[in-house]
Amino acid sequence: MARRSYGSGRLYVRSDAAGKESWYGTWYSGGQRIKRKIGPKRERGTRDGLTAAQAERELQRRMEAERPVLRARLTIGKAAGLYLEHLENVLERKPTTLGDYRSMLRRHVEPFFEDRPLERIDADQIRRYLGAKKREGLATKTVTNQLVFLHGLFAFAVKRRWLPANPVAGVERPRAPAADPDIHYLDLDELEALLRAVNIGEEPFGATDHALYLTAAMTGLRQGELIALRWVDVDWRAGRIRVRRNFTRQAFGTPKSKRSSRSVPLADRVAGGLERHFKGSAYQGDDDLVFCHPQTGHPLDASKLRKRYKQALKAAALRPVRFHDLRHTFGTRCAAAGVPMRTLQEWMGHRDIKTTLIYADYAPSAQENEMVERAFARPRAGARASVSMREPEP
Repeated sequence: MARRSYGSGRLYVRSDAAGKESWYGTWYSGGQRIKRKIGPKRERGTRDGLTAAQAERELQRRMEAERPVLRARLTIGKAAGLYLEHLENVLERKPTTLGDYRSMLRRHVEPFFEDRPLERIDADQIRRYLGAKKREGLATKTVTNQLVFLHGLFAFAVKRRWLPANPVAGVERPRAPAADPDIHYLDLDELEALLRAVNIGEEPFGATDHALYLTAAMTGLRQGELIALRWVDVDWRAGRIRVRRNFTRQAFGTPKSKRSSRSVPLADRVAGGLERHFKGSAYQGDDDLVFCHPQTGHPLDASKLRKRYKQALKAAALRPVRFHDLRHTFGTRCAAAGVPMRTLQEWMGHRDIKTTLIYADYAPSAQENEMVERAFARPRAGARASVSMREPEP
């Protein structure tokens, strides 16, 4: 049998104890699974009962007749529960994404809309929700993420034929304030000062943190990618580090995007630092973590990692920059060294080249400088100027 269209229910045949066959239909509506007997199946050579086409029409009529009543019982919370099941079991979204959505639903969406039926939520209600979240002080990006979730939820409801249209489709996204155009990073002297401030011999984290900061600044890996890095991912012979996993919210997962699964060059200095760290580590198996807890082998606590990093910055008398800014250090230094933007995009795992282009201002541009110099060069003595500066005669 050909696959049925989404939201059209299911038609099938069942036999009773006497062997008499009947048509049955089942479908979802209002967050509930509905099952109904459609009618007796027509036997070959008779006029009694329903053909497959007649049973199909009757199924669709039943669905339409019962939909308004059932739809009125469907709250946004129930619909969201079914939507999240769909994301988890059918679309196989990441656990971290599902966790974000469940938190968003529990803390913001359900308390605002309460038991309001799904069909009574229109574009104005969505706009009021966004306004309320902005007044609560939520960041524009956070509010936008919630709008994206609501759009997906209502699109799911439309496909299920619980609603005729998506009310979020006509709602404009909040406009984010202009981003800070400046990139924060460490220059070479500052990076060296940071590394000197880490006492390699200090137990238990000195050696681990020193190797971690060096690797972060000279590979551009994200914090979660560094925490999830295994020794098998360090290819000494090929001179590459392969990014295959990340660690966020106490769980291992795939990298941020398909482009984030990548390899980056293993510079000699990083290779030397990792080799020394390997020799001093108690965890040297292929699947052991490179930057694990030195005493347990477990993943580093991200919050405590950042706290130690801030302490190292303070000890080095450096301005406060985020741990993520070590990634910007890699991007700006590579751009300044003339690495092509497309290559840098691959190394950093950016999905969109526009993200990589934030480093374009740091790329060398000697040819452009020469053009400006020629434009303003003084003409040689006795040489005729190529551009007349005289005012035109009347």
